[in-house]
Amino acid sequence: KLAHGDQLDFEQDLAALWARPRLPDACAPVLSAAQAQGLLTDTRLWTRIDRAADAGVASTIAGLVDWLPPAEQASAQQLALALRDPAGALAKASSWPDTPRDRQAATLALTRLARRQSNSADSAWQQLQSHFSFSQQQRNQILHALALFHATDFDDGALARLIALPPAAQSDSTREWRVRVALARMNWAAVLAAIDAMPASQQQDGEWQYFRARALAATGHAEPARQQFATLADKPTFFGFLAADQLQQPYAICPLTLADDSRREQQLLSQAGLRRAFELFAVDLPALARREWRQALQGADEVTLRIAADLANRRGWYDRAVFTLNSGEALRLYDLRFPLASQDGLVPQAEQADIEPAWAYGILRAESAWMSDARSGADARGLMQLLPGTAALVAKRDGLPWTGAASLYEPSTNIVLGTRYLAQMAQRFNGSAWLASAAYNAGPNRVDQWLAARGTLAPALFVATIPFKETREYVARVMAFSVIYDWRLHGTAVPLTMRLSPIGQPYALPNKGTPRRAISCPATTPAAASSAAPAAPGTATRG
Repeated sequence: KLAHGDQLDFEQDLAALWARPRLPDACAPVLSAAQAQGLLTDTRLWTRIDRAADAGVASTIAGLVDWLPPAEQASAQQLALALRDPAGALAKASSWPDTPRDRQAATLALTRLARRQSNSADSAWQQLQSHFSFSQQQRNQILHALALFHATDFDDGALARLIALPPAAQSDSTREWRVRVALARMNWAAVLAAIDAMPASQQQDGEWQYFRARALAATGHAEPARQQFATLADKPTFFGFLAADQLQQPYAICPLTLADDSRREQQLLSQAGLRRAFELFAVDLPALARREWRQALQGADEVTLRIAADLANRRGWYDRAVFTLNSGEALRLYDLRFPLASQDGLVPQAEQADIEPAWAYGILRAESAWMSDARSGADARGLMQLLPGTAALVAKRDGLPWTGAASLYEPSTNIVLGTRYLAQMAQRFNGSAWLASAAYNAGPNRVDQWLAARGTLAPALFVATIPFKETREYVARVMAFSVIYDWRLHGTAVPLTMRLSPIGQPYALPNKGTPRRAISCPATTPAAASSAAPAAPGTATRG
């Protein structure tokens, strides 16, 4: 339309774009034309500014300021400043007028600063709460942020602050952090009270079921604790395995074997699209292969998907089962979902690196779900998600060949370097696989900081008090996968509580004399609840 000199229609041409908090630079001429044609009214500008503020996109707000009436520009600039420099905004806020827009900017700055510097945000709140006529909703937002991030900092008054938080200011996050702070204090009565204060749906999470049982046991309620452990021990998860260890009973893993169906296999292999997918994978074009796979199996029933995943596994295309068999009874197809892939040499490489193969498998499975061409936003690559710089240093230290970043997409190269890097992390933490797993995800320096603050806690409590949600879940996932892979390799598994070696004590690799947990399949055991795929790559954050 612009090329032909036609007028734009806001609803038809711009509404969808306008709803996005961030747009590419290529959209700038269109927006300028819309402004010149009078389509970007003050109301529409503020609607977009509010969306950008909610999304934390200061650049969008800054780009719209000049189109506002002069009297309103300062308010928009304050919103952008609250996003970019909340401490700087709060230093100036006492001179702002008490208008709805200024209160919005002050609220935004306080909640943003609380995430980074909870004590500074607290001081600013004490100064500003009498200056601004904050609404009750804004007060609740601020109190929520202050309580939550004092908790993630494990400040002395954090537990009392969370307990005193008004119901309207509470959330699932503040309720769970009430438990985590109580765990850090090893105050089992407070743990029990915090879990009981959760809504029933939140209490059903395996983590809270486990710690409720622990709290019951610690406060003298042995039989209710045993019943709670027994309910949880029927699940093949991190907390299910820990509950089974509490009861000294076998792990509940119920494998399902895929029945032979040569007729259905041939029908599948007769599909041109699936054949193309397998051929593309065979010539090392996995991205194109996945596209053909999705198109060929779109709308396929569950039985067909299982057979297709099995066919892929036989061809060494292991990630298809991980991503395809991700719900219901298919979760029990452990041989497909947790492949051993002996041709890639993980077991001998792990043994040469002096780490446990089951743990190395668990890391690989959690990092890439066996997708050999996986690449994260941080440029971690391949099966074990190594950064090229890290891989180069490992190769240099261990005298291993290094031919560049692209070599990390070769499974054997990635596993050689990945197992050596895992060994380095384990050595740094007395051989502890669970602490090394946390370091693999969040970095060893962060783990050192957490150990300095809470290194006297028992391992399960320490994991629960890791400030980063991604890392907490990662450690639990890796260690649960390690149990499953141990069983896949040996038919039994080293107890998870033994794998979670006490902080500061050396961890000895399993040997012939190491106690092992049997595996059984209770009649009532549900389909496996272990995670089907890795979390999206990204930087761990508090939560």
